[in-house]
Amino acid sequence: MVAKITMPITISRALNYNEQKVQKGKAKCIGEGNILLPASCMNFYQKLDVFESRNKLNERAQTKTIHISLNFDPSENHSTQKLNMIAAAYLDRIGFGEQPYLVYQHHDAGHPHIHIVSTTIRSDGSRIPTHNIGRNVSEPARKEIEEIFALVPASKQEKTKEYLLQPIDIEVAHYGYSETRRSIANITSQVLDNYNIISLPAFNAVLKQFNVMADEGKENGIIRKHKGLQYRLLDDNGNKIGVPIKASSLPSQPTLVTLEKKFATNRKNRDRHVQSLKDTLDQTLKKKPIRMSQLTALLLEKKIVTVLRTNPEGRTYGITYVDHLNKAVINGSELGKAYSIAGLKKQFKQTIKQLPKGPSILNLLTTEKSLQTDLLDSLLHPDWEAEQTPYELRKRKKKETDNH
Repeated sequence: MVAKITMPITISRALNYNEQKVQKGKAKCIGEGNILLPASCMNFYQKLDVFESRNKLNERAQTKTIHISLNFDPSENHSTQKLNMIAAAYLDRIGFGEQPYLVYQHHDAGHPHIHIVSTTIRSDGSRIPTHNIGRNVSEPARKEIEEIFALVPASKQEKTKEYLLQPIDIEVAHYGYSETRRSIANITSQVLDNYNIISLPAFNAVLKQFNVMADEGKENGIIRKHKGLQYRLLDDNGNKIGVPIKASSLPSQPTLVTLEKKFATNRKNRDRHVQSLKDTLDQTLKKKPIRMSQLTALLLEKKIVTVLRTNPEGRTYGITYVDHLNKAVINGSELGKAYSIAGLKKQFKQTIKQLPKGPSILNLLTTEKSLQTDLLDSLLHPDWEAEQTPYELRKRKKKETDNH
């Protein structure tokens, strides 16, 4: 079992993250502790009020929320009852056994896992200390839980690194040079170590999903002229922000020269990745999607992200598949014509011709001029710290503001 602990600035961040997963059918609130009502009988606001009421008891504390994920080996399939028992036992051992908490089971990753939302404020207003809680408290608790419940130990889990690769916390990394450099170094090194990539655009196809990009500079600029390379943070809209970091200043020195050597090595170990992706695409296309958004959704279920390449005029000319399960980035043209944009459009048209004619077909024939991909909505966990306020809460806040 792998445990990950974060301390969101507000309770709404952690709660919104999990509740939105529930709304999308990608998670379920499976349990609660030290709360009067069952979680199944509470709406979003009632859950929020439970924690906000407790947090108001301590106005001085800066961090009052704790958000925990417990990740299990892909081979494990635990019942809801057992997951709740594991959550309760873990919380008890890290000092949160008497705190109100909610347990969410997520179904949007390649491994089974649960999320726990709780507060660091006790009923008497004091705060539970969390300094070094991961190393000093969580690690011993995790090992004990593994023995009690006969779980696959974290040391033996085949894909432990998959849990560690998380999108960069922009707020922290954008704070200054050291945070930016440390965050970028972690992402770039893990991507290079784990993904089969043979070009800079393919490298960026993965990096951008973790709020990073490798930047060659302008076409006729000094950086590109001297074959330099910088790494930049990106905001949620893909815009460059923060301080650029020279490739040569990072620990692994992912310069163009280093990358080209890595790409050459990866080309020698390419065949199995290509064949694996082809097999997955063939299985997916048998479900007869009729447009790109349907294909994208089906592939996301298999941990494959589609990145569409467009020219300055907005015309889509290519597609790249980022296979997060098998750790490879492959262009459609490399797989064959049938998997390119042109080939996929042809298959969509053939499928549509086979559909029964009638008024109901009109909605299916809408042309998608912008073939946008919903990148990694839940994969590896990008939006843990994103401030996402549900429409109902925004509406309530607006009404309160208007009343004032």
